[in-house]
Amino acid sequence: MTSEPRDYRPTIFLPDTPFPMRAGLPQKEPQFVAKWQAEDLYGRQRKASAGRTRFVYHDGPPYANGNSHIGHSLNNSLKDFVCRSRQVLGFDADFVPGWDCHGLPIEWKVEEEFRAKGRKKDEVPAAEFRAACRVYAQKWVDIQSGERQRMGLMANFANPYR
Repeated sequence: MTSEPRDYRPTIFLPDTPFPMRAGLPQKEPQFVAKWQAEDLYGRQRKASAGRTRFVYHDGPPYANGNSHIGHSLNNSLKDFVCRSRQVLGFDADFVPGWDCHGLPIEWKVEEEFRAKGRKKDEVPAAEFRAACRVYAQKWVDIQSGERQRMGLMANFANPYR
C-alpha cells in the first residue's frame, strides 16, 4: 500500500467569498482609526444622545509612565463595554479617559533620567524636577491616548482628565 499525499481541497465545500486569506490588520488598523476620527463617531454619538439620562464613566486612571500592557487593554475593553452597553440601553454614556500624572511611579522614572545624566535628585531644584515630571507625564499621556484610540475605544479623548 502506497501512502501518497491526498489533496483534500476538492472535498471541502466552502463558500466562495471576496475576502482575502489574510486580514492585513497591521496595514488596515491605522486606516480604521483615521476613518473613525474623521467621522467623529464619539461627537456624533454625544449629539444624538443629548437630553437623555446621563451616564458618565470616569476612567480609573493608569499612571502616565509607560506603554499600555495587556492588563490595560483588558481593563479598557471592559470599561468601553460598560459605556457602550449603557449607550444602547438609552443613556447618554460619556466615557471620560484619565491619567494619574503625579506620584512615585513618574517621579522614579524622572529620577532615573536625571541619574543617567549624572545628576542626583537632591541636586535638582524642586521646580525643575516638577517641570520634568510634567513633561514626562504628558509624553506618556499622549502615547497611551493613541494606544487606547488604536484599540477602538469610544471615549472623550479631546477632554480627558489628568
